[in-house]
Amino acid sequence: MKHKEYYDIVTKQLEQQVTEEESTIEAAAQACADSVRKDRLIHVFGCGHSQMFAMEVFYRAGGLVPVNALLIPHLALFPKAKLSTIQERVEGISREYLNLCDVSADDTIIIVSISGRNAGVIDMALATKEIGMKVVALVSKNFSSGVSSRHSSGKKLADVADIVIDIKCVEGDACLSLNEMPDKFTGTSTILGMTVMDMIMARTIELSVESGKIPPVYVSSNLDKGDAINAEHIKNYCNKIDCL
Repeated sequence: MKHKEYYDIVTKQLEQQVTEEESTIEAAAQACADSVRKDRLIHVFGCGHSQMFAMEVFYRAGGLVPVNALLIPHLALFPKAKLSTIQERVEGISREYLNLCDVSADDTIIIVSISGRNAGVIDMALATKEIGMKVVALVSKNFSSGVSSRHSSGKKLADVADIVIDIKCVEGDACLSLNEMPDKFTGTSTILGMTVMDMIMARTIELSVESGKIPPVYVSSNLDKGDAINAEHIKNYCNKIDCL
């Protein structure tokens, strides 16, 4: 049955993900920990569904406080999903948005794009590299190698990033098929990518502590102590982090 086949596929992909990308995940965490130690930020950016990766590690129970989710409304799936597809192919938006943010060469940015081909993510990578940030990309090499760039430079996200973490989904992401169906269905990239994001954050916290820097972490607001702890974090970071 297809739900069990899906489980088998995603389990194998996850095992491949963790095993083969151990060194790149470690490199990403080292970069993030360096930013945390310098009292700077980890920015996370994606377009369309990939905005979920920024949401996953921003303002959540157990999450690092110095994470800035770059959630550009024009690139979201609402109010009209089709608009995000159009806008992510337009050059200039990401760069102009970044100009409105508190950014530094001591920051790290994680950019998520499974295809790695659209102008929005490539623009963001180029702009942050110019600032001096370390750029981490989550991209499927299998997927990206089979498509062309949609940026005027001819580059793809992996060509610009300092650290590339290969997301082990298949080309096109969808992994299941039926004889009666003309196209494949059910993607795996979200599960793979979210696992990587949380692995990076976990290792970042560990590295920070090992260096003597205890990083601030959000506490669930549904615990009695949560509101008071989080209010202090927000007070300390609201001038740095856009969405707070």
